[in-house]
Amino acid sequence: MLGGTLREAAAALRRGQVTPTELCQKCLSFIRETSFLNAYITVTEEAALKQAAEADKRFSRGQPLGLLDGIPVAVKDNFSTKGVETTCASRMLKGYIPPYNATVVQKLYDQGVVLMGKTNLDEFAMGSGSTDSIFGPVKNPWSYSKSYQERRAVGCDISDEESDWVITGGSSGGSAAAVSAGTCYVAIGSDTGGSTRNPACHCGVVGLKPTYGLVSRHGLIPLVNSMDVPGIITRCVDDAATVLGVLAGHDSQDSTTVQDPFEPFKLPEEIDMSKLCIGIPKEYHAPGLSTEILSLWSKAADMFEDAGAKIVEVSLPHTPYSIVCYHVLCTSEVASNMARFDGLEYGHRSEVDDSTEAMYAATRREGFNDVVRGRILSGNFFLLKQNYERYFLKAQKVRRLIANDFVKVFGSGVHMLLTPTTLGDAANYLEFIQEDNRTRSAQEDVFTQCANMAGLPAITVPASLSSRGLPLGLQFIGQSFCEQQLLTVAKWFEKKMDFSSLALPRNIEKSSVPWQHSKSVSSL
Repeated sequence: MLGGTLREAAAALRRGQVTPTELCQKCLSFIRETSFLNAYITVTEEAALKQAAEADKRFSRGQPLGLLDGIPVAVKDNFSTKGVETTCASRMLKGYIPPYNATVVQKLYDQGVVLMGKTNLDEFAMGSGSTDSIFGPVKNPWSYSKSYQERRAVGCDISDEESDWVITGGSSGGSAAAVSAGTCYVAIGSDTGGSTRNPACHCGVVGLKPTYGLVSRHGLIPLVNSMDVPGIITRCVDDAATVLGVLAGHDSQDSTTVQDPFEPFKLPEEIDMSKLCIGIPKEYHAPGLSTEILSLWSKAADMFEDAGAKIVEVSLPHTPYSIVCYHVLCTSEVASNMARFDGLEYGHRSEVDDSTEAMYAATRREGFNDVVRGRILSGNFFLLKQNYERYFLKAQKVRRLIANDFVKVFGSGVHMLLTPTTLGDAANYLEFIQEDNRTRSAQEDVFTQCANMAGLPAITVPASLSSRGLPLGLQFIGQSFCEQQLLTVAKWFEKKMDFSSLALPRNIEKSSVPWQHSKSVSSL
């Protein structure tokens, strides 16, 4: 029987119940069937089938490379992939083919994975809805009241039914949708202020942001160097732990990765909550928090308490300043990072040739969308000589205070924090785009970006469905480099909530989802 998790699929491959090529072909079929979701920018079908065929040979010889050998994965299109176009969903990089792999991509290849393609995102990962891509917005697999097959049968043009679908969250919306829709078992995202956890929550999957410095950023096209972290999106917590074991560790090409060796771990089946202390930050009762999330949050706290854990209210007093602080620091680093896109070495180049300065200006005007240009302008304003101390340096000091809040809480005996991931379920597309990008990001990232400011590990776990039938999740924030403890508690919560038994995305036929097969593998 072919299961729905990475571990189950890996076990089926090793038992010979399915071959890597059969698994790859099934996922490619799902990509075609759910193409209306716009989860992928590039589908690497030819390369994927070749990689799967090579995995077939290893399995036939009894020599698989590792637990991920033959497993279909997807990678966000802001990670460099050798020989595969990497666009950041921007005209600026359209047509750019990197000559090297990002470290996380290479580590996946070394395990024998099958790359299904590059996933969609907000342009240069600047957004929280995956709606600001030159390739169009990503649609949430949970959006539809009828299956895609039924709509197609009656000739519906799904692309025009904007009022009937909800956002994925962002900016790693394509990665989250790809996993949720069953087109791959693992997807790599990036997380600067919540860009992995936010879409994972809205799409009903697990999203892990590791501790800053635990996973290499080499080859991740930077947004905010001091906060960017490669993220992991899977269907269960165990799978996230497995992938983390592959990706974590020092990288000589990224000076910000820690020197200490990382030992992969396996999460226990029996988990004792009696010695755990979980903090509930009072500042996370934020304006706009839905009653459904508040109820779920309270229910989860009661569950942990009933299991023997100690639940305490804690204070992170500088949290209210975090969004503003994040905006200053984010845009300042964006202004610096985007300076490399000048039209000279790679990417888009304007045909304006009046002068070098005119060419620079035209290239950046043509290559970047309004959101990217707006952040560049904001960042340059904050970095002006007369503004530097007033804005940038002050924001750095506030960031230190925010990080110290977590240090104090964890120093008081609290092991981790339990918080909402988002204010509510996923917003309808038409409602979401009524607000400007700055406002939308402030709303969507209110619970997530603090972990990036402090460099802490965090994970979102799907827990329930809203009254609209959309996924709701909760977030756990742990202490630096305590991923094993964080994921162990997240696994306990996942088992108790049993979200996978509640429902499937409504546009996916249950009988066709690879992790829910009730037929023999030969039926593939």
